[in-house]
Amino acid sequence: MFLSISKLVRSAPRRFADFGIGTLAAMFCIAVLAGGTLLLMRSVPEEKFIEYRMGEPQDAPIAIAAGTDGSVWFTIDHADAIGRVRNGRIERLPTSNRNIEPLGLAVAADGSAWYTDLAARAITRVSSAGEVERFVLDTPITRLGRLTIVPDGAAWFADQTGYGVTRLKDGVFTRHQIESARGGPYGIAATADGAVWATLQNGNQLLRIAADDGTSKTFDLPRGGAVPTDVAAGSDGSVWFLQFRANRIGRFKDRQFSDVEVGQENAGLSGIAVGFDNDIWFGMMRRASLGRLRDGRIAVFPLPRNNARPFSVAVDRDGNVWYADISGFVGMLPAKHAGAR
Repeated sequence: MFLSISKLVRSAPRRFADFGIGTLAAMFCIAVLAGGTLLLMRSVPEEKFIEYRMGEPQDAPIAIAAGTDGSVWFTIDHADAIGRVRNGRIERLPTSNRNIEPLGLAVAADGSAWYTDLAARAITRVSSAGEVERFVLDTPITRLGRLTIVPDGAAWFADQTGYGVTRLKDGVFTRHQIESARGGPYGIAATADGAVWATLQNGNQLLRIAADDGTSKTFDLPRGGAVPTDVAAGSDGSVWFLQFRANRIGRFKDRQFSDVEVGQENAGLSGIAVGFDNDIWFGMMRRASLGRLRDGRIAVFPLPRNNARPFSVAVDRDGNVWYADISGFVGMLPAKHAGAR
C-alpha cells in the first residue's frame, strides 16, 4: 500500500459520503479503550481555528513543516509553486515544475525548505529568498514518501523506487536498501542522536539506520497488517507512528512496542508530529479532525468544515499546531487552544 493523493482528491465526494463525517461534530462521549481513553468531544470551538484558503481551486496542500524562524512551509499538489505562511500571510514561491504528490517536506536550520519533487525526479531545495535548486535522482521514474532533515544537515527520504531509504548530503545520494523482501518505505524521522527511522508499510515494520555506521535493523510490529505510515521522534527517544489499518497510535521505546486505539471506526489517520510536553498530534481525515494523544488519552479537535481532510500536521516553535488540508486549506490551532483539555 502506498497512499495516493491524486486518488484521494479525485474521489472526494464519494469518500465524504462513505466517511459519515458530520455525525462526529455533535458527539460527546467518553469510551474506555484498550491502552487509553478516547474523548470524542468538541475540545475547542470552531472559531478558534485560523485557516487560509488556497488561491486556486485545484490547489491541494499535502505536506507541511515549520521553520525555526516562525515560518510554515507547505507543498501544493497540482501547482508549480511551494507555499509559505509568514507573518500571517500566504506566499506562493514559484518552482517552475508542476508538483505531483509532493509528500516529503522538511525545513533546514538555514530556513530553506526541502521537498520531494516527483515531476523533476528530484529532491528540491527552496531557499528562504525563493531560490530553487534541484538534485536529480538517477532513476527514470520516482516514487517517494516523506522526507526529514537530520542534525548534520543531510536530507533523508523514503525511496520506494530505490526500494529503501536514501540520504542526500552535499549533492550526493547514498542509498540504503531494505534487506526485507517486503519493504514499502513511507514515513521517515530522525531522533536526536542522528538515527533515522522509517516505516515499512508492506513489511509491517519499523526500520532504524544508525547514525555512526549506517547499519540498519528492522523491527516487526506486534499487530499483523497494521500498515505503519507516518512516524515522528520524541525528545525522550521514543518513536511514534501511525497504524493506518489498525487505527492506532504506536510507540517504540527501549525495544518495546505499545499503542493506543483511536476509535472503533477507522479515522483515516494521516500525519503525525510531536508537540510541547511530548503531546502527539495527528490528522483524522475521515473525521475532519485533529487528534491529540496525551498521557494515554486521545482528544479530538473537529475542524471548522465537515469536508476537511488534514493530511499532514506540524507543530511550530510557539506550540501552534498546523495542518495541510487536501481539500484546499492550510490551518492552525493556536497553542493556547491546543493545550485545552
